[in-house]
Amino acid sequence: MFQSVEFFLTIIAFFLSMVFILWRPKGLNEAIPATAGAILVLISGSMTLSDLVKISTMVSGAAITIIATISMAIILESFGFYIWAAEGLLAKARGSGIRLFWYVNAVCFLMTLFFNNDGSIFITTPILILLLNHLKLKNHEKIPYLLSGALTATASSAPIGVSNIVNLIALKIIGIDLFTNFLMMFVPSVTGLLLFSGLLYLCFYKRLPRNISNQKFPNEIYPHPSQKSGKERNRLMRNILLFVFSVRVSLFIASYYNIPIEIVAVLGSVLLLGWRWIYIKIPPLDMLKKTPWYIFLFAFSIYIIIFGLNNIGLTSMLIHLTQPLIAGDLLTASLIMGVLLTIMSSLFNNHPALMIGTVSLTSMNIDPLNLKVAYLASVIGSDVGSLLLPIGTLASLIWLHIIRQNNVKISWKDYVKVTIITIPPTVLFTLVFLAYWVKWLF
Repeated sequence: MFQSVEFFLTIIAFFLSMVFILWRPKGLNEAIPATAGAILVLISGSMTLSDLVKISTMVSGAAITIIATISMAIILESFGFYIWAAEGLLAKARGSGIRLFWYVNAVCFLMTLFFNNDGSIFITTPILILLLNHLKLKNHEKIPYLLSGALTATASSAPIGVSNIVNLIALKIIGIDLFTNFLMMFVPSVTGLLLFSGLLYLCFYKRLPRNISNQKFPNEIYPHPSQKSGKERNRLMRNILLFVFSVRVSLFIASYYNIPIEIVAVLGSVLLLGWRWIYIKIPPLDMLKKTPWYIFLFAFSIYIIIFGLNNIGLTSMLIHLTQPLIAGDLLTASLIMGVLLTIMSSLFNNHPALMIGTVSLTSMNIDPLNLKVAYLASVIGSDVGSLLLPIGTLASLIWLHIIRQNNVKISWKDYVKVTIITIPPTVLFTLVFLAYWVKWLF
């Protein structure tokens, strides 16, 4: 196996893809080296047609759900929701840049908890850009709010299984119900998020403006004349939020009855599109232009590369190396899988990394409680640890796409200078807390 052409070509494809994704010469789009690597893996023969079908099945549901989420975010913008939400943040900040920082992080946390990480990024990032532009902040003054908001929104998918599509898929594979996941995961991950917020605040404290303008947004910037009335505006936003929340609840119900959640997500976005078309006469064709399609190409390509590595023995190697350690005490199981998934997710993207980790766990003959802790530790590594690099999650890539569209300059260096300080201690603290929390529960 280790002398085969398939093995060497797959390894070469992986390393070359990672080098160019991390290097990004002349701002090279991440999808280009990932796609080239996937093509080389296919040429190598380490992937079969049945593997491609399997990957398509795994990715398609998540991709469709994300597209539906993107559509709903674009629709919210059309209705003036972003302006309305920015006004609310401005009012709550009451002229304090520090108070605004904490409200931004709180809103990003709640948006992920009640929607999902990708939806939270798509909704909160434009709101923040709108608000920060209104405040006339300079580029370096925008970074603390935008970066902390994005990191919080993405990391906040850890507490409950349905805040991240890949977590939901992995839950089914491992055989943990949503209630058990909540019981074991919520307290450790939320406590870890509080530590994370504190670390972000310490990183950005000196860069946060102490005083900001509290001048209101002009009514003229709302997209529809009837929204100039405060009562009319609040009623419309309340109704839209109730509808979107009902779609979110429907995802839980669909999951319980084993109905594909992408069906519910698409139905919700179609109804909201129709509502927008009737109310403000905007046809749905703008979705084609505004959707960052390259992100899905990146995700699909990375899946192909990782499954190619799996077919040449990656999963077997992981099982051989980690099973003796994970079979020991809960703390060791938590730390080993959490750190391993942090590394894998940061380099491979968390979707395929968590799938590989989960499949490996199901092939191990270990105690059921150790299995559950190891899986939940994998989620912490996948949802929080993956934020070390921007390519670690689809949500981070979506965030980069949005800020580039809005001419906000945040380099990989700006990003990593913050995550290298805040992510490792947050992950280690949460992993240790998880082990002792589950030990106390059971």
